[in-house]
Formats: sequence, structure tokens, C-alpha cells
Amino acid sequence: MKSPGSIRARLIGGAAAVLLAFLAAAGSAVQQAYSASLQAQRFSHLQTTVYLLMAGAELDARGSLMMPVALAEPRLSLPASGLYANIANPAKGEAWQSASALGLHLPFDRRPAAGQWQLDTITEPGRAFLAASYGVTWAVNDAATPLVFSVLEDRNAFDHELLAFERTLWSWLGTAGLLLLLAQTLLLRWGLTPLARMAQEIGQIEQGKQTRVEGRYPSELAGLTDNLNLLMAQERTRQLRYKNALDDLAHSLKTPLAVLRASLSEPAQLPAMVAQQVARMDDIVVHQLGRAGASGATRFAPPVALAPMLTRIRDTLAKVYADKNLQLAVDCPAELTWRIDQGDAFEMLGNLFDNAAKWARHQASVRIFMAAGCLCICVRDDGPGFADAPAMPQRRVRLDEQVPGHGIGLAVVRELVASHQGELKISRADLGGAQLDIVLPAS
Repeated sequence: MKSPGSIRARLIGGAAAVLLAFLAAAGSAVQQAYSASLQAQRFSHLQTTVYLLMAGAELDARGSLMMPVALAEPRLSLPASGLYANIANPAKGEAWQSASALGLHLPFDRRPAAGQWQLDTITEPGRAFLAASYGVTWAVNDAATPLVFSVLEDRNAFDHELLAFERTLWSWLGTAGLLLLLAQTLLLRWGLTPLARMAQEIGQIEQGKQTRVEGRYPSELAGLTDNLNLLMAQERTRQLRYKNALDDLAHSLKTPLAVLRASLSEPAQLPAMVAQQVARMDDIVVHQLGRAGASGATRFAPPVALAPMLTRIRDTLAKVYADKNLQLAVDCPAELTWRIDQGDAFEMLGNLFDNAAKWARHQASVRIFMAAGCLCICVRDDGPGFADAPAMPQRRVRLDEQVPGHGIGLAVVRELVASHQGELKISRADLGGAQLDIVLPAS
């Protein structure tokens, strides 16, 4: 699978792409706005020139056009100055051109009707003009004479000014873009520094130089570091539990094996001795495997619905102890769920309910409920109760050898409760038998 690359490279690349797209769009918008504004300014100047021509124009008694020698716009008097004027008098078939247009064939527009402006850009091979034309009706001796005033300006000056603005604009935007990209790179580097520090700490943990993530990190990473520390702590606890269980198992099996080895010299007692020691070793193995297999408290386990599980255990026990005709009651809200490993839940509830059913005379009950954010489990029976309650939870202690598995099952429960940082309390039930109360805090 292809590597997705570094977060820093992706963020810098994404930020650069967004920044370039924004600057390109902004620069294009500013360029178009300036071009439109500059063109409007040029057309406004041409309209002003038309008004100057109208102010200087006169018609004689015969309707012929007369213009002053000097005009208010000096560029009209300079040949090839870039600003050109024309006044058309269609009634007399005459036209006047400014001195700047002498010897030039220019595309003056003579189409506008009276009272109408014609603003346009005229393009010819090798040259382009900004054009403004205005048609008027001139009254002389009660006669109306149509006139068309036209002004052309070479577009080169407009294009040069626009090009100079574009160069300045894109130079500034390019410089600003580079500075912003540099600033973003530095900010991203500073912002991603906690991730780099976390990676270094994890490397130290992999090398065995640290046992947990010790640095202080921003709130966005604090949950991750807490969960990492919790996972590592749980793993260390699990490994220690495996080691202790194996050590205890090896130590506990020494005595039964020694007894079996000694019984080889007494053939008459061998069958009974073997049966007794095998049963003892079976209890030891069950207990130690139960301790080692406990998952313990974890916030990563999915929520488990406890009511269906408790119902399955009750139905199974009803078949196992059918000869006792017990009343097995369960009380657990159907919607109650708890974050616990399903195997741990079955082991805990199964051992508790099984122990109550073994010792019950007529009835046993299990109640599960929530109180102060904790999970509470109450198991009661109407049996004889515990003669030595303080000794009950200790490892490898059996209170009564007459009922198989009693001490082992409750010792496993004790280990499970301890692994979930819970509390186990023993008392006498109102039914007359034993009552076990377990409180498990939220993980």
C-alpha cells in the first residue's frame, strides 16, 4: 500500500494550492476592475474632448462648419499625437479633422444619431483605438443641421498603463504569496512540533528508555496520549498477570506432583491419592487460567448488554440444578450496558450465580443496577452463608471441600473485580444465606 506521505508536506502543499488559487482569483479580479476603471476614465476624457469640440464649433449663415485655429486640447494640434478629432457635416458633405490627424486614414465613427453617445474600441490590423462619438442637431437660422463629433485615441497608451499596473500587481501579489507561504510553513512547523515530540517519546518507549508518554501536549493530543498510556499500563498489567499466574501455577503444582510421586511407593492408596491430587490440580489450573485470562478494565471494550447475558446464565443453571427445583431470579434493566470484556462479564456473573445456586436451598437471585455512575451487582441466596467471610476471597482457599469449585470460582471473581478496580463486599442476605455486593467504577 502506498504511503500517504507526511502530514506536514500535505498541509504545506494544500495551503500553497489554496493560497495560489486565492491570489490568482484576487489578482484577476483586481486586474479586471482596474482595466474597467481605466477604460472608463479614458472614455470620460474622450467625452470631455468632444464637449471641447462642441464648444469651439460654429456654423456660418450657409451652414458650413467653422473651427478656431487653436483648440483647448493641445494634443489635437500636434501631428500623430495619438489623439484625433473629426466633425462630420453630412448636410454639406464636409468633414473637419484635427491637425493631429493630417495624413492619416482613421476609422472615425459617423453613425451616432442626435443625442446618442457611441463608446467603443476599434481594432484594425496593427493598431487599435478608443473611440467616442456623439451626434447633435445644430440649429442655424431656423434650420437644423446634423453634426457628428468623433474622437479617437491610440490604445497604446492605455495598454502600456494597464501593463505597468499588471506587472506591479503581480509582483506584489507574488511577493506577498511567498511571504505568506513562508509564514504558513513556519506556523505549520510550530503547530506540528507536539506531534514530532510525541513521535520521539514513542521512539524512546520502543527502545525501552521510557515506560509512558510523559510530555504535556495540547488538548487535541491529550486524549491520544492518555489512551496510549492507558494501553501501555494495561499491557504491562496483563503481562505481569500472565507471569504471576505462570509462576503461581508452577509453584502450586509442585506439591500435588510431589504427593503423587510419593504415592507410587504405596500401591494400595494410589487410586484414591491420584483422584484427589488430580482434582486439586484441576482446580489450580482453572483458577490460574482464569486469573491470566482476565482482560481487566478497559475503556476500549464495546458496551455489552448485561440482561441477555444474565438470562442465558440463569437458563443454563436452571438445567444444571434442575434436581433442586430452585427459584432463580434476575433483575436487570433491558437497556443497561457496560463497557467490559464479554468474557470477563460471563466469568464474573457465571461464577457468582453458580456459587449462589450451589449453596441455595430454594432460591437465589442476581440484581444489576446503576448507582452514582458505577455498576452494582448484588447476588443473594438462602443457603448457609459463609462461616469465615474474611477468608473467602483469598487465593487457593476453599471454604468447604464438599462443594466442588466453590473457593476457586470466588477467587476468580475476586481477581476479576480487582482487575477492574472494583470492590467486593460479603455479608449475610435477608434470605438467610450469603450476599455478595460488587461495585465496578466506570473505566
